[in-house]
Amino acid sequence: MSAPAQLPLDLGHRPAMEADDFLVAPENAEAVAWLDRWPAWPAPALVIHGPPGCGKTHLAQVWRARSHAPLLRGSAVAGADLPALIAQAGAVALDDAEAVAGNRAAERALFHLYNLARESGGTLLLTAAKPPSRWRIRLPDLRSRLRAAPAVGVSAPDDSLLALVLVKLFADRQVRIGADLVDYLLPRMERSFEAARRLVDRLDREALARQRPITLRLARAVLAGEEGPID
Repeated sequence: MSAPAQLPLDLGHRPAMEADDFLVAPENAEAVAWLDRWPAWPAPALVIHGPPGCGKTHLAQVWRARSHAPLLRGSAVAGADLPALIAQAGAVALDDAEAVAGNRAAERALFHLYNLARESGGTLLLTAAKPPSRWRIRLPDLRSRLRAAPAVGVSAPDDSLLALVLVKLFADRQVRIGADLVDYLLPRMERSFEAARRLVDRLDREALARQRPITLRLARAVLAGEEGPID
């Protein structure tokens, strides 16, 4: 595999909650740029959408670390104390926001939360699998507000990008790995940047604990859940 200085893709590290990092790549760069622009958003709400494992929830956590916004699920918005939520930090993060669609009470609650944010100069960050234009919102006023809000997609990384991510993450720990290890890990890992970070961290910790280099044999043992020394 290429040395880190020769990688054709520059993946930056970003601080997140609990000292974690996330990777800035073409798949999430637009969403990161929008979060960096906060609180100067052109509308009270921003929607980040993408498939499971693409990192949108992690991005929301990073934004929460900056904004101190409370987090709730879309399915819980109908039972929340909305004025207290928006008053807490002037910002609210709503995960799986499209879950409100088709639920009359939840749709009205989100509509009320949106209005509270707009009236107070606050902001909402919504994450969902699909853009608002594809949510089956029945409340016309809520539907029009959500469709007017900026919506940015985050896509899942492909194998080529994940391979580069794995090499860089190992290189950041001064560990050089071979193509055979990358080829082994790719079909066995979750398709996300955060999963790649967790996997590299797990392998590095196991290698240190076992006092062994990170090899294909070690990776097989770790993913199989084996304990103890490796011959």
